This record gives sequence, structure tokens and C-alpha cells, in this order.
Amino acid sequence: MSVTAMPRVEEILADLRGYLGDDPPALSLPPGAYTSPELWELERERVFARSWMLVAHRDQLAATGDYVALSIAGESIVVARSADGDLHALSPICRHRLMPLVEPGAGHTDSFTCRYHLWKYGLDGRLRGAPYMNGNKDFDAKDCRLPRFAVTEWNGFVWVNLDAEAEPIAGHLDLAAHEFAEYRLGDLVQIDSWSLEWQVNWKLVMENGHENYHVIGLHRQTLEPFMPGGGDLHIRPYSPWVLHARIPFAGAVPTEVLKLNEIQQNNGMVLLAFPSAAFIGLGDQVVWLSFIPVSIDRVHVVGGVLTPPELSRTSESALRTQQAVTAMINDEDRAGLEAVQRGVGSRFAERGHLSPKEAPGVLVFYRNLAHALLGDGPWPGAA
Repeated sequence: MSVTAMPRVEEILADLRGYLGDDPPALSLPPGAYTSPELWELERERVFARSWMLVAHRDQLAATGDYVALSIAGESIVVARSADGDLHALSPICRHRLMPLVEPGAGHTDSFTCRYHLWKYGLDGRLRGAPYMNGNKDFDAKDCRLPRFAVTEWNGFVWVNLDAEAEPIAGHLDLAAHEFAEYRLGDLVQIDSWSLEWQVNWKLVMENGHENYHVIGLHRQTLEPFMPGGGDLHIRPYSPWVLHARIPFAGAVPTEVLKLNEIQQNNGMVLLAFPSAAFIGLGDQVVWLSFIPVSIDRVHVVGGVLTPPELSRTSESALRTQQAVTAMINDEDRAGLEAVQRGVGSRFAERGHLSPKEAPGVLVFYRNLAHALLGDGPWPGAA
């Protein structure tokens, strides 16, 4: 094996184009795709500035003043519930001297106040107060407000798009909604949540999420016994934004409340939303995950466990057990993917051949990524 030099972004894009044909290569991306600063900047512009990102569940934004603050590919956002019940997605950067108004995380407030000069903004982003600004004849408080992003709620899931004029995501999600009708998505309540940081490129995480093959290694004790990694993944793309997959269980999963059909009882029912969101139905639970890139090799992992209201008052011991298992699975993925990130930096790294157990889902992800980055196909800004 020879030592290979870092490929230019043009070479990576040429490899990506190969996934658009009728017979794409069953090969992983070139290693430089996970480390190239030029490709990362292109992703920020062509993927994350135009895509719908899953950022929260409705229960995290239930009351007036509840907010969630985070970063999408380096761009700060805050989503808040105002008194009229509407959600507002805003840039939390003060319009005066560019001080961030809120730190990443979740909380409750009646306004956003800049600690630098005490400019205050309402939950809808409108300026409420600017001390000693009356003397500036060129300043009009009525014209000052925080920039807005597109935001929507679909069956309890809260989505944000940095493009305020983005095509709504609901129409795409609705295409696969019938696959999950028995799960009563809109009625579910959140009983567990997490906010983690992994030291890994976002594409490695999404490759992992588009196959179950890795379960035979990373999750041998936790997932393999009831969701074997050797099972065949059933893939159905509904649109460039939405993919449905079924992961076979080792045996039917019993339910106490939800009346699932035979397919749902015998499979993990997955919805994957490009670029980096997913949820999976597992019996009486739905687990949601969103892998939001922070930088080229850092991902903010948010998610939670949802269940019917009838089961939300589970015992403390049962809840602690569920939380421990979920945390263990997340940590297994984190440790494995961070190791792969170190591997792609090797001078001897090359593209790998994909197993038939992983190729169907991974190649769909590659194709959507290629469409987004190359600017063709049914994508915003496409030629």
C-alpha cells in the first residue's frame, strides 16, 4: 500500500459524482472527505445553510419562554416559544456589537438581554430596549430585530433551516408518515434526553446511521441480541430528504400500549432525514437522534426517548435502567466513531469496500450528499 497525499476538493467531488450513476461503486468515501477543510466549507454553504435540521422535541419547548440554543455548522441559533404559542428560530447575536445573547443549552427566559450593553430582545427577536440610543439620529429601534430562520414542528419534532425561505420539510416527512401511523408520534412524550459532543466528522456518523452492520462489533452486548447486525436492511427512499428503513428484530417486540402491525412488531422502523437526523420505533418507544455538525471533526448529538403518555410515569428504577442502556449504546458509537476519525487521518488510509449489509443505506446517503454538493438534482440552488 502506498502513501497517499491529501486529495484536492475537486478530486473528492469527482469521486462523489460516481455515486450518482445507475451502478455506483460499493466503496466508502475517500479518506480526505472527512478531513478536508475545503470540503467542510462547501458543506457549510451547500448542505447546512439550506437543510432542515432536527433540533428538539416539542416537550423541550412546551411553555412560553422555553428555549433551545445550539450551533449548526458554526452558525448560532436559538429557538424559543413566545406567548402566542409560536416558535421562533433566531440568530442570537446582538445587532449592536455582536455579543452572543445566550450560551448553548436549554433554558427559560422572558427575553434575551445582551450582557455587554444590555440591549434587550423579545422572544420573537424584536428589539425591546437599547440604553442611551436616542441620541443616534440614524438608529431606529423599530427596524432592529434579530435575523430569523425557518422553523416548523412536525408530529412533535422541531426543525430549523438557516434559509428563511426554505421549502417546507413537512411535505417530505408526510410521504413516510403512514409507516409510523401506529406509533402516534404526535401524542408521544419525552422521558429521556441527551446533549453530547463527539470528536468525529458528521459524515462518519451518518454512514453509521445508515447501516446496522456495525452492531456485530460496536454493540455486541447491547443491540446484537435483539437487533442482529447480520439482518438485511429494507430501504425505501421517499424523497431526497427522507428515507425509510426497516431493521429486523431477532423476535417480535411486545408492546403494552401501541397497537403495532406485524411489520412494526418485527422491525425497528427508521426514518432518516438528510442530512443528519433520525428516529426509530422500537415497540412502545421512539428514539430520536440528530447529529448536528459543530466543526469539521466535532458533532453535537442531541436526542431523546419518547413514549405514550400512558407509560410516561414509569418507575424510577425502570427509567434509570433505560437511561443507562441508552447512554451505553451512545458511548459505544462515540468510542467507535472517534477511533475511525483518527484512522481516516492516516497517510495510508484508502477507500474501503462496502459489505452488502451496509451498502444499500450508505450508498443512498452518498447519492444525496453528492446531489447537494454538486448542485444538481432536486436540491435548493441546483442548476
